[in-house]
Amino acid sequence: MKENIKIATRQSYGEALKELGRENKDIVVLDADLSTATKTNIFAKEFPDRFFEMGISEQDMMGTAAGFATCKKIPYASTFAVFATGRAYDQIRNSICYPNLNVKICATHAGVTVGEDGATHQMLEDISMMRTLPNMTVICPSDDTQTKWAIRDISKINGPVYVRLSRMATPVIYEENQKFEIGKAVQIGEGTDASIIATGDVVCEAIKAKEELEKQGINVRVIDMFTIKPIDREIIVKCAKETKKIITIEDHSIIGGLGSSVCEVLAEEYPCKVIRMGVKDKFGKSGKAEELLKYFELTADDIIKNII
Repeated sequence: MKENIKIATRQSYGEALKELGRENKDIVVLDADLSTATKTNIFAKEFPDRFFEMGISEQDMMGTAAGFATCKKIPYASTFAVFATGRAYDQIRNSICYPNLNVKICATHAGVTVGEDGATHQMLEDISMMRTLPNMTVICPSDDTQTKWAIRDISKINGPVYVRLSRMATPVIYEENQKFEIGKAVQIGEGTDASIIATGDVVCEAIKAKEELEKQGINVRVIDMFTIKPIDREIIVKCAKETKKIITIEDHSIIGGLGSSVCEVLAEEYPCKVIRMGVKDKFGKSGKAEELLKYFELTADDIIKNII
């Protein structure tokens, strides 16, 4: 992990969109008056004829994206996660998922790491909402490399996709030649004392915890579960069989998100105890991202406390 190189996945998204736009003329991008924050302005600058500023009308944006999909275009619809999934849920459900249309919803500013924007903008329920929708693929990348891969690869999937992105800059974890596959998690390490299953911007915290625990003679493995749906059932069961503890961590509510997904798999296939780390049935708070991670007990130190 390159702690000295930190990039927000929203920035990676904007850069990947520009490259994808150069390769595929069917890519169109829609935004709801937040292109500077979501970084779709990078695409807009190079391809103004394929960028559509929808204004503050997220529901209309999703309906328009659905219309583009019926015309063989590949629309990427972007706004903050709280608006994408909360305000436009009905349109995503009935206009995109029900007819199984090829729309990519890329939502930035998810989780408590939105920081000073406060509780109203810290979306902590979006994974839960999106993964319950039939036909929807849900991806939560952890770093710059993985995000750029995901934005390119989802263009090859014929169907709805939800990509969850962060505002906060996080360390680069993977080399540029790292191989990823939708539905297959990445395992980091072979430790048997515990498995830390993480997703999104807290994967780096899981890796920090792993490195610190190794100094104490405790060997754990980190599972980067960047695809929430379809989830990698095989690796979850493998970890339950091979390690002494299972811990999940997510910048999301512990209800309905990664922790719930892991528990569902194990309840059906290999019942065992799971420690779920996340926001415990609360709304967020205003504050700096790093302070909020500590407040909601989502740091490497908090992971270590649950393992020792």
